[in-house]
Amino acid sequence: MFTHHGNRRNSSHNLQIASLLSFVAGTVNVAGFLSIQKLTTNVTGHFAFFVDEIFKLDFWQGFVYFLYIFFFFSGSFFSSFLVEYIAKRNSNYTYIIPTAIEGIILLSVAIFGSQLILTNPNLIGFTLLFAMGLQNSLVTKISNATVRTTHLTGLFTDLGIELSQLFFYREASAREKLFTSIKLRLTIISFFFAGGIVGGIFYSKIGLHVLLFGVFALIWGLIYDSVKLRLLRLTKKYRH
Repeated sequence: MFTHHGNRRNSSHNLQIASLLSFVAGTVNVAGFLSIQKLTTNVTGHFAFFVDEIFKLDFWQGFVYFLYIFFFFSGSFFSSFLVEYIAKRNSNYTYIIPTAIEGIILLSVAIFGSQLILTNPNLIGFTLLFAMGLQNSLVTKISNATVRTTHLTGLFTDLGIELSQLFFYREASAREKLFTSIKLRLTIISFFFAGGIVGGIFYSKIGLHVLLFGVFALIWGLIYDSVKLRLLRLTKKYRH
């Protein structure tokens, strides 16, 4: 899921990581919006609000929206920097540390979020956007820009393009490639919606503790990869 990078990945690896991380993003998206009425997985809307506030000469609110954008960017930068730094020292931990950091961030918001809603709701937005920038950058690097999980605009654009191409591409290899890509897009969209539904249903019952579903998903992904890697090593060892 995480351990194979770039050209070493196949469609199965991409489907696994896409389903896991898009579920996390969907949960964060709904939980963030219900708690502070702000988008917490992408910055497209925040840029429009930033420009609007500047034109209204409300520079403080404009600065807040700028910070939303900046924290998403910072998460992306930090994730990429961390991956490159770790890869030069021990490639076995390339994906573990950024994923663990994301889990810690979500866990912190789940625990302290109810207090922050009353005292500093913007801090929730900054923190979740940083986590989503980190996640988006990580999965983009791992999958060689094949998988993106924190927003759906580009996904629906790509899905529309690829569905239209089915009417014109007749070669078996080209159609197989298209179907693989379409399956990946639909998987991301479906699990993003599933995460959103879980976030919406359980937020009304447990508030921001719903982010624990995302934390558990990340932990499960790390454990799954660790166990699978050890089993493969044992299999190779006994074969020799």
